[in-house]
Amino acid sequence: MNKRIIVVHGWDGYPEEGWFPWLKGLLESRGFTVIIPAMPSPAYPKIEEWVPYLSHIIGTPDEQTYLIGHSIGCQTIMRFLQTKNQKVGGVIFVAGWFNLLPESIADEESQAIARPWIETPINYERVMRAANVIVAIFSDDDPAVPLSDAELFRERLGATIIVERGKGHFSGSDNITTLPVVAEQLFALAAA
Repeated sequence: MNKRIIVVHGWDGYPEEGWFPWLKGLLESRGFTVIIPAMPSPAYPKIEEWVPYLSHIIGTPDEQTYLIGHSIGCQTIMRFLQTKNQKVGGVIFVAGWFNLLPESIADEESQAIARPWIETPINYERVMRAANVIVAIFSDDDPAVPLSDAELFRERLGATIIVERGKGHFSGSDNITTLPVVAEQLFALAAA
């Protein structure tokens, strides 16, 4: 059966942003089916809209399904997985977070958008049960995500942690148009 990769962009993101087109092209050239959905209202992401939408896109996950999230897309994937009893092949989080640096959500609108994502609990045990392997990738100079969240991903989800240098928030606005570490990790997961 064909391996499916679903990539969930971040807050104010879109399928053609940054490294997503590069990754899609690379994976499709290796025979993967790649879906990068345009998430609803990306400037105003809401749990109650994003999680059901992702669930609709994925349908029934299985161990040939691999999920890659960027930023709030990681939160979306965790919240999706905690609702499932089926296992996925693996998950890669890029610039995922449980907390945000205060300066990245300095205005009231950003705080109002981020608050439910930060404050609504996640069942980490269910997330871990639903994923064979979890890899979390961080940058040492991310302007939004505290590097201390890497340890939380290790503690709460048993994630393998990778820290890249000088990649910012791994966004198109950071001029990150390729991200080989994601492809390398995915190939390792899919081959296991």
